[in-house]
Amino acid sequence: MKTLTLLRHAKSGWDDPVSRDFDRPLNPKGQRAAAMMGRYLKSEGLAFDYVLASPAARVVETLNHVSSGYGSELAPHWDKRLYLASAATLLDLVHALPDAAESVLLSGHNPGLEELVLLLAVDGGALRDEVELKFPTASLAELRFEGGWDAVEPGTAQLSRFVRPRDLDPSLGPDTP
Repeated sequence: MKTLTLLRHAKSGWDDPVSRDFDRPLNPKGQRAAAMMGRYLKSEGLAFDYVLASPAARVVETLNHVSSGYGSELAPHWDKRLYLASAATLLDLVHALPDAAESVLLSGHNPGLEELVLLLAVDGGALRDEVELKFPTASLAELRFEGGWDAVEPGTAQLSRFVRPRDLDPSLGPDTP
């Protein structure tokens, strides 16, 4: 059984004076959330054979903080096609994953990641409903498939996990007025 874990980048800083969206860094809350997700991955014993990620600054920084919390380097393969990719582009990238990889971490951006979860996950279930409401920054969704990566099709995955930073630490939830 193949496992695909999707990790959205952590909260970025809109106040930072960068000239391109691609270069936008994380804000302090995003840095804390990413490290918390790394600690969660470690505590759950999750490991990845292959990591594929957008090279945007906020994803690079997210994975650095996740690695710090995880206690081990993730060694991602950077692919510019992941930057703001649609669900269709992401599915093409999933189809091209190495057959030998059993557990893959894919890190990137919304709305593509959320749309990919909703496209692949079997309809129904509380976890899918939660993803449909919102796939917040630094959240992760775990999908399980039978067969190879090239056979992944819409509606064929079991959504086995959906974790938001606020599920692990309420202070990492939405800002309250």
